[in-house]
Amino acid sequence: MFPRISRRSTVSLAAYLLIVLLVAFFVAISCVFLLSQAARTAPNRGFVQNFNAVVIGAAYVILLVASLALCLKRRIAVHRRLSRISKTLHTLGKNDVPNSVYQYIQQEYTRACLIAYESRPKDGFQEGWGTPGTSLQSIPFRASLLDTVRQIDKLAHDVIPRHPPLRPHARMLHHFRFILPLLSKDEDGLTPLHYYDSAIQLARHASREPTEQEYIVGMRAAKEIQDILTECLAEMQEGSSTDLSTYAAEKDSAVS
Repeated sequence: MFPRISRRSTVSLAAYLLIVLLVAFFVAISCVFLLSQAARTAPNRGFVQNFNAVVIGAAYVILLVASLALCLKRRIAVHRRLSRISKTLHTLGKNDVPNSVYQYIQQEYTRACLIAYESRPKDGFQEGWGTPGTSLQSIPFRASLLDTVRQIDKLAHDVIPRHPPLRPHARMLHHFRFILPLLSKDEDGLTPLHYYDSAIQLARHASREPTEQEYIVGMRAAKEIQDILTECLAEMQEGSSTDLSTYAAEKDSAVS
């Protein structure tokens, strides 16, 4: 974007200088031709006591002075207008611009907002992504499900320090087998880990993208597992602090 603007500015400046040089060249040529004609038509064939040459020269001098004065006046006016522009960034208010300009800016801003709102996708569907306008919009189901594996693995290591390290292709049902007794079963005899394992297997190996229902089931199971591990970790930390307090109290009583 910026190179294009710089290129356009360079071309504009070059065209302006070319026009100025051409105008100056033709004005100088016309001055020379008129002075030479005034000299040829004079009685003495020269510039001495030649009133026409004086008038022509004076006219071109006045033209040069007027041109320079006009350019200088324009330059000063532009400089004054630019100096009035604030150098600090601030939001324009209603009192900073004329009312007509403010109304025009407000109208264009409102129109742009309406166009942007109407241009939002409606009833769109992309396989493996949340439906626009719902709580799942802009969520990639496959990546979001796979991201929960490391989160649950970290919690499992906090609860069970000797928990085996995570392997890339290990099934969740096998990898988290040590926390299986902590999970409750439903009426079918399945724990949240069973549902979570199915969702992760689908996200890893299926050729199609997970559906919204499969994503919801997998994330619900992941949340249940995380909640249970978090509760276990909190109970462990509370038990450790209680044991430390009991040990300190027993030590104080033994010393006394």
